[in-house]
Amino acid sequence: MMNYLFVGMIGLSLVFGLLNGRVSQISTAALDGGLSAVKLVISLCGSLCLWSGVMRVAQKSGLTESLGRLMAPVIRPLFRPVTPYSEAGKWICMNMAANLIGLGNAVTPLGIAAMRELEKYNGNRRRATNSMVMFVVLNTASLQIIPTTTAMLRLAAGSSSPMEIVPAVWIASLCSVLSGIMMVWILNPLFPE
Repeated sequence: MMNYLFVGMIGLSLVFGLLNGRVSQISTAALDGGLSAVKLVISLCGSLCLWSGVMRVAQKSGLTESLGRLMAPVIRPLFRPVTPYSEAGKWICMNMAANLIGLGNAVTPLGIAAMRELEKYNGNRRRATNSMVMFVVLNTASLQIIPTTTAMLRLAAGSSSPMEIVPAVWIASLCSVLSGIMMVWILNPLFPE
């Protein structure tokens, strides 16, 4: 379905560009978009490699087990069938820890690995389990203690005090996480596993 949507948008852009005599702007936009896509892929590959390596080191050193014990009081009530010491629990813990320090897109490989492990608890492959939904909500809302990515963007934009937003980030992220958890729990009875 998404393929048709994208092809339709590209086709309409070409048609309207040709009708309005803006062929040169279309070709410029296509080249700039391609360059931006390559830059994005390279930056994502770098973060994927970095965090995959960090996770391997954490696994070999026993950090994931320690993190699982530390986060067990949070993991148990939010992800019912998942234990903090299972593979899914370890990936969830690492993902949540990376989100806490505000690493943004760098947590993507951890989230993908956690979702793959959560899929093993799923008896019905056509829909997500409540644990999968809770994980997506927590990963999207992401409680942040140190908004690293936002601070770096503010610093790059010329802010003299990039961390002054920390109290606002704490309030906003806490509100988004709590409201997301409440909505999952409220809607849980409507979608039994």
